[in-house]
Amino acid sequence: MTRDAGTPLAAVRPTPDAPADGRQRVAWCYPWYEPWRSVGQAVERAALHGSAPWQALNQVDKACVLFVPHTELPPGTAYEHHVAQTGTCPTRAGLHDFFNGLCWIRFPATKTRLNQLQAAQIAKDGVLPQRGALRDALTVFDENAAFLQAPDALWNALVARQWRPLFADLRPLWRQARLTLFGHALLEKLQMPRKAVTAHVYRVLAPTGTIADLDAWVAADLTREKLAAKPFAPMPVLGVPGWWPANEKPEFYDDTEVFRPLRPRAARAAGE
Repeated sequence: MTRDAGTPLAAVRPTPDAPADGRQRVAWCYPWYEPWRSVGQAVERAALHGSAPWQALNQVDKACVLFVPHTELPPGTAYEHHVAQTGTCPTRAGLHDFFNGLCWIRFPATKTRLNQLQAAQIAKDGVLPQRGALRDALTVFDENAAFLQAPDALWNALVARQWRPLFADLRPLWRQARLTLFGHALLEKLQMPRKAVTAHVYRVLAPTGTIADLDAWVAADLTREKLAAKPFAPMPVLGVPGWWPANEKPEFYDDTEVFRPLRPRAARAAGE
């Protein structure tokens, strides 16, 4: 797990209507932000000293794209197509684009691969009223994915949505697991933690000791066929052992509005 045992889960609540261009401070004390903390705080400091959001991202670290004002996105042009064609990332003020920028910095290979797949599909089909299976999966991945390296027993319980075994009975196995949040919308939502916030978990099958290793593995693993099959397992993030004080009690997982059982049809498909 990524949480240091000494890291407090302070009750920090950012003001929802505060400006989010770097002047709103992110609640970095939460354990899910640990992989993002150093670069995120550096971007915040640059913004607090007067840099525009896109300038702050460019100053802190070199990404595989150049961050630019959102006004540089031509009207009627698909964002993904523009990024692929120009190598620039139009960036607005706000936590959503702030976390998107951090993703480009920390996971450049994965973000590039996602953008290539999106742009190729747009070039093939145009911008349709409905995205289709592949673009839907790419959007879900980009906005809400989390990467899990874990023993088979944990993954199997997650896929079967056996929440008590996953988080209570098998709790000691989480010491061998590593969950890294990736989706920038997911990271944004967790500024105001709620029990129902759910990640789309993508399994990582190789041992990766660093974020750079994880980035390289995921980028190489992403294919059109795999993504179109939507290889995700939903998991409420606050259920992760060590990530939220209330989950120390097993009854935390009895809330079926959040920890929903597998539907019969899905259960049959999972057993095939």
